[in-house]
Amino acid sequence: GLILAAVLIGGATGRMDEVTKGAFDSAKLAVELAIGLVGFMALWLGIMRLAERSGLIHVIGRGLRPVMRWLFPEVPPEHPAMGAMIMNIAAHMLGLGNAATPLGLRAMRDLETLNPNPGTATNAMCTFLAINTSSVQLIPATTVGILVAAGSVQPNAIIGTAFVATVCSSIVGITSVKLLEKLPVFRNSEPAGAAVATAPGEARADDEVTPHEPPPMPWWGNALVALLLAFFVGVFVYLIRPTLFGAVLPEAKTGEPWAVLAVGAISTLAIPFVLSFFPLYAALRGTAVYEEFVEGAKEGFDVAIRIIPFLVAILVAIGMFRAAGGIEMITSGLQPVLSYVGFPPDLVPMAFMRPLSGSGTTGLFAELVERLGPDNVVTRMGATFLGSSETTFYVIAVYFGSVAVRRTRHAVPAGLLADLAGLIAAVVVCRMVFA
Repeated sequence: GLILAAVLIGGATGRMDEVTKGAFDSAKLAVELAIGLVGFMALWLGIMRLAERSGLIHVIGRGLRPVMRWLFPEVPPEHPAMGAMIMNIAAHMLGLGNAATPLGLRAMRDLETLNPNPGTATNAMCTFLAINTSSVQLIPATTVGILVAAGSVQPNAIIGTAFVATVCSSIVGITSVKLLEKLPVFRNSEPAGAAVATAPGEARADDEVTPHEPPPMPWWGNALVALLLAFFVGVFVYLIRPTLFGAVLPEAKTGEPWAVLAVGAISTLAIPFVLSFFPLYAALRGTAVYEEFVEGAKEGFDVAIRIIPFLVAILVAIGMFRAAGGIEMITSGLQPVLSYVGFPPDLVPMAFMRPLSGSGTTGLFAELVERLGPDNVVTRMGATFLGSSETTFYVIAVYFGSVAVRRTRHAVPAGLLADLAGLIAAVVVCRMVFA
């Protein structure tokens, strides 16, 4: 559609040469971008492999259990669905998308055993989808990787802003799903308490959701972990209140609101913390750090190479459409409204694309980086939005499709409201921190 529109608009405006050049330049950019991602993706997925094999995801899952009982009152605390959902959310928080999706599909199958009305989503299913579509994530690895490949001076600057935005989108998503489920139009027709009991042979223990459990950590290992955590806490306090420590290092800033300094400190410390804590924790749990890292890094290389066709397709289409003047036509039409609310017109294509296509949004963001530069404030808004939202319709289609749910009730509006909240939060937070 974009390519056909580009040709028609280019022919009408006499910009066919620009359309052709835009196609070739965009194809070259797509390959360069993907190759630039190879190293970062190999590093990140190698580190995330250590988190899996050392049992760190399981530890995080246990910490989330009390919150999960509040979010999913319809699900018995010891039901297998609870364990699968906990592990899915923990994997999402660490950016383990490859691990999160199988766990999410397993959670949906387990939730279906409690569904009194097959084919219709339960409240627990809708809440679980809202949490997934609001993309609770600590570090947006792919977004940071794109900025690294583009030569950003400070690619980790968006980690803190993306964290704030994802918290906002998650709060709105969860609040929306809890409020919408009470509306008559979305109300489930089955009476409360009509859950289908799980057959004796269908239940699984929580430890079966986590197939790998390494040996416990020795006491001196806990001491080393505590020392490393104390070190990072001290550095964090120093970065937001440098005057408490006397001499001020170049990284420290003064005279800014503490909230802004805290976001910047999180951005500065997030990746050094992960790169030091995960290998140390894995080693202390008896994991073969080097061997497991290499196995994860191999997958990172494959991922970076596999995205080349997707990037070529979407970047060529976008490059042609932009060269023909299509983006300018859309943004100029919305300009009065966008100017009134202070929303950057350059983010309009990403805002429309994000709920529909993850690869399409990544392509739009890559084009934004190429056009405005990786450290432009609008680019950082786009990076923050990309790192704090999820492809709503794709997630809903995959998860609900796995259990043949066709009546999705309030899952879609809750997911879209979460996306909107993430977009607004990205613009506001980046204006506060970077502008």
